[in-house]
Amino acid sequence: MGTSILVVDDDDDARRYLALVLSSMGYEVHCSESGEQAVSHLAGPDSPAVVLLDLLMPGMSGLEVLDHIQRTRPTLPVIVQSTVAEIRTVVDAVRRGASDYLTKPFEEQELELALRNVLEKKELKEEVSILRRRLDESEGEFVSSNPRLIRIKEIARQVANTDAPVLVLGESGVGKEVVARLIHRCSRRHDQPFVKVNCAALPQDLLESELFGYERGAFSGALREKPGMFEVANRGTILLDEIGEMSSHLQAKLLHVLQDGQYTRLGGRHPVKGNARVIASTNIRLEDAVGAGRFRADLYFRLNVVRIDIPPLCERREDIPLLCAHFLRSYAARYDSRVRQLPRELQEAFVRHDWPGNVRELENAVRRFTILPDIEMALADLKRSGAWAQPAPAARPEEPVAAPQEPDIPAESLSLRQVASRAAEDAERRLVRRVLSETKWHRKEAASRLKISYKALLNKLKRWEAEEGEGAPGLIFEEAAVAARPMASGGPRNDAR
Repeated sequence: MGTSILVVDDDDDARRYLALVLSSMGYEVHCSESGEQAVSHLAGPDSPAVVLLDLLMPGMSGLEVLDHIQRTRPTLPVIVQSTVAEIRTVVDAVRRGASDYLTKPFEEQELELALRNVLEKKELKEEVSILRRRLDESEGEFVSSNPRLIRIKEIARQVANTDAPVLVLGESGVGKEVVARLIHRCSRRHDQPFVKVNCAALPQDLLESELFGYERGAFSGALREKPGMFEVANRGTILLDEIGEMSSHLQAKLLHVLQDGQYTRLGGRHPVKGNARVIASTNIRLEDAVGAGRFRADLYFRLNVVRIDIPPLCERREDIPLLCAHFLRSYAARYDSRVRQLPRELQEAFVRHDWPGNVRELENAVRRFTILPDIEMALADLKRSGAWAQPAPAARPEEPVAAPQEPDIPAESLSLRQVASRAAEDAERRLVRRVLSETKWHRKEAASRLKISYKALLNKLKRWEAEEGEGAPGLIFEEAAVAARPMASGGPRNDAR
């Protein structure tokens, strides 16, 4: 059975002629003598590959049939046919989504070429859609054996075919986008766009134009109209990532979209209807933001129809070996790496590690090892990145702390400028250590005596603490802790730590 073509024309002779020509080309032909009959045929089980549509018909016009197809079957190619005198109507049809047009009367070769072109374009779009779907699935594959994650996967599948908003909560890097893509992939909208917008990545005035678009002349530089992401995601899914960073003005506009399904472009006068499924995600506690007045309570309740809380990776360590194997397969193939499994020592270290960056941090660690399979380097990276999930060491008895040895610096390894920079850094550490010791770890008082801001001092301490994990000289925190111990018997000190 050949490719199916639906011919829609109110002229009996034209329908018979087209049916004869198309059949001789090897196509399976169905005919409708009116717009109403064509709509009825499209609602049935027989799905044509192309619609050949006459524009001027009594009753339901060809443009009305085209609009119906764009609403219900947007990927179905439509070739419109009309006379030279109706060229304005043809232009309007192309703007509304027609794939091509033929001017009556036309030759058989013109018809054959037009059909071949639209079918090739349709096949190419389908291939691209399949590739994109496979890419989404490979990048967003849901890998877990944790009971809480398995339950989240079940919930995502259950809510996929509803239009209810979903609120996905969790720390940065836990996989909120993976859950959002799973919902989209399991829904009826899976062949429509999935659009992600990071609400924290743009200034709020630019974010508004990014979400809702703008009309020509809406502001300086708006030389032509631009559709927003809600229009791009029409009939698909839009993920509003980091929604907790959205301004109150945009929150009000988003609430209007959720309530009425329409919005207005910047500089526009007419409302635009949207049919995008909204999923919102954030790593902040929206309840606290509502209580503090930073997030609208009515928007929170609109979004919080279905709520999914994703636990951090340190609470589901059984997933770490599975995720390691998944990422290793992916990146080994991508980088043509010979690494097929992680060394036992490294995998055990991965399981013990707390992963403050969650799954994203684990993925990057596996990716680095795939490219540079050096176990010592990988373990050193772990120590730099955060705490290990091990019992805290027993408290040491109070004893004087010996002054640290100056490190040996080979002259050939560093330039004079680097040596000077390191010497200045060590001198700064010693001064800060001494002042902290004198102030009994009162950081605000120490910052005042050092004549730097409190925030600058905290940033230095945080950086040096990370370096201490690498064995860098200074022992600033140990000495400060020893200096602060005599205060313990007198109760905690109120230094706004």
